[in-house]
Amino acid sequence: MWKLFFEICYFLCGLIPNRRLRNWIRTKKLFDWYNKYKALKKQFPELNFRHTKMIKGGWNIGFIVDKKYVFKIRKFFDASIPTEKIMREKRITDAFQDISPLKIPKIEIVNADGYLFYKYNFINGKNLNTYSQKIIEQHAWEWGKQLAEFINAVHNARPKEIEDLRKGVIGDGWNHNDICNNIIVDKKTMKIVGLIDWEYSGWGKLETEFNNTAAYSKKIRNSGLQIAIMSYYKVLSNKKII
Repeated sequence: MWKLFFEICYFLCGLIPNRRLRNWIRTKKLFDWYNKYKALKKQFPELNFRHTKMIKGGWNIGFIVDKKYVFKIRKFFDASIPTEKIMREKRITDAFQDISPLKIPKIEIVNADGYLFYKYNFINGKNLNTYSQKIIEQHAWEWGKQLAEFINAVHNARPKEIEDLRKGVIGDGWNHNDICNNIIVDKKTMKIVGLIDWEYSGWGKLETEFNNTAAYSKKIRNSGLQIAIMSYYKVLSNKKII
């Protein structure tokens, strides 16, 4: 869907007679996606790019190639952003690989024609937020248990390799911070198999993490999933939830 949209917009830009305006739109409004896509095709000639799905959200755009790999890149290049900040998501996901009970993408950094991509294996499944409210309600307590176990493990962990990222930040543990939009469910078993997109993750308050399990979806808020998560978490952690 997004790839077709960007292809049409890119084509229509070619009809603009002013070259400077044409290039500005392609770079600033279409995120220079075509050159990034071409760079990937050149870097990985062995992959089947005929089956490519484009994704867009937050700071990034991405390409799912042949349901095998995800290539994610920032929408805009900014030379003022230090390398450490660009590498932040990889550092956090690396730190939680052996801590999280849910699968986390193992990120590899790829430089393709000067573009810096995050590459990781595609997690086959369906985004929980795309299910109907009725389906979410039916699985709320099963999924709530899995997510409570995830939050309990991650929020209360203290990985030494990312200790510097919590300095000066108010909070009581590590959060994913965008759980609602990034839960992957196996369509056959109907179990949560992974949690993707850690770009907003960081040190913060437990209350924030719970809020973000339903903050951006009315049907999830109405499904009872958040209540299930908090109930199971209370049992697991034996702590009072604010």
